Amino acid sequence: MTAQRVFLDFSARKLEQLAGRINDCLGRLDPEQIWRRGSEAENSVGNLVLHLCGNLRQWIGAGVAGLPDVRRRDDEFAARGGIEPAELRKRLAAAVGEAVGTIRGLGEERLLEQVEVQRYKLTVLEAVYHAVEHFAQHAGQILFATKQMTKRDLGYYRHLAPEAEHGETTP
Repeated sequence: MTAQRVFLDFSARKLEQLAGRINDCLGRLDPEQIWRRGSEAENSVGNLVLHLCGNLRQWIGAGVAGLPDVRRRDDEFAARGGIEPAELRKRLAAAVGEAVGTIRGLGEERLLEQVEVQRYKLTVLEAVYHAVEHFAQHAGQILFATKQMTKRDLGYYRHLAPEAEHGETTP
């Protein structure tokens, strides 16, 4: 396996893993908690999910796959509710599924191809890297908010205890 394939495979698996954790968080929170903001300077879990969907579609869908860029970024942050948890889950699954399909379908020769996203000129490799790290940053915010609101450990790292089985394949 080449370094390029390892990068693409790991990127796809990391998006799937983090989306699964966000999906789990959405299942632990009620609609009021999903749309709760501590202040107007903060985003709700719901806003972050909408933002991740828009960002993946722009960076991977439009930037890498060449689809039309139909993102309305301001709307991602302006929402104050009205979207049920099941609909957020559905949108997240669709956006991640599309991005993962694109990433897994990339030929290695495309990684150094130049693309433009949000007026940034960069390579496909850089666009994928940015999309995954951006997704991870906001996933961390969602996990933290979920811990704060539920007052519970999410249990994603139980497998690291000395007596635990280690079934994780993506760190």
